[in-house]
Order: sequence, then structure tokens, then C-alpha cells
Amino acid sequence: MTEERRLTLCRHAKSDWNDRRLSDFERPLNARGLRDAPTMARRFLAGLDREPTMRLQLVSSPALRALTTAQIFAETLGIANREIKLEPRIYEAMPGTLLEIVRGFDPTQHHVLMFGHNPGFSDFARLLADCPFSELPTCAAAHLRFNGSWRDLNPGDAELLRYNFPKQPD
Repeated sequence: MTEERRLTLCRHAKSDWNDRRLSDFERPLNARGLRDAPTMARRFLAGLDREPTMRLQLVSSPALRALTTAQIFAETLGIANREIKLEPRIYEAMPGTLLEIVRGFDPTQHHVLMFGHNPGFSDFARLLADCPFSELPTCAAAHLRFNGSWRDLNPGDAELLRYNFPKQPD
């Protein structure tokens, strides 16, 4: 019997462009991002209550805006920040690189929550499953499911379970 896997792709929350001295990698979250991330983390947690119990791994781009979003989710989920796995290849990754990263996930993991960036995350979600969006807004999450191993994941293998975004009514 093949094992069910879940992959949640979460685009980082809204970032701050005001300090032009900062590199793109160093941009922090702005006030809206700091408000949206906890809301989306609570929605994610509520969705987990309806799913089979699965160990959850958080994997994030090391860019400040993505990592801060991951840390806010970790706090809500009761996961220590030191448990967030940093994956530098997520930053500016396109779908092919993201697929390589996912295929390399620990086979004992059944649910991975990844934090990253557009356009790669939106394109990757649409590569894996039929999705109703062309672009994930900031802090949006695409919750995907597939059967099999991470290493054998191929385009079109996943099903979109849920799509959440900050402006969505509760």
C-alpha cells in the first residue's frame, strides 16, 4: 500500500519595501504581513484538525520574509524555531528546482510545509496539481496530497485539497 503524503506550499507574508538599503534577501515583513501570517497559521492549524495525524516538517527559504513567516507558523503550531529546516535553494527557485528539493525530503516525513517565493511557488503548485489560481498572493497556502514517495513525485501527481489566502472570509 502506498503512503499518503501532504505538501503545503506557503508563499511568504507581505514584505516591506521601504528601506532601499536592504537587499531583496533581507526584506522584513510589513505590518500587513505581520498581521496575516498568524491568521493563516491559525487557519492551517484548524485544517490539520480535520486531517489524519501526520508528523509535520517546516522547510523555509532563508530569506528573512520567508523565515519570519515560517517562525510565526511554528509558534502557532507549537514547533520550536530550531526545528525549521532552512533550504537555501528555495530562494528564487523555479519549479524544476523545487521538485528536486521535494524529491529529496526525508522519506519518514508525511507532511511538509514549505515557505518560499513567487513566481516559483505558484508555478510549482500548478505543475503538481490542478489549481484555481494563476498566482499565490502573499501568505497564501496550497495544500496538496499525493500517494507514494517524495522521490517519485512527478508533475500532475498531486491533488489540491485546499487553497487559503489572507483575504478569504473565515
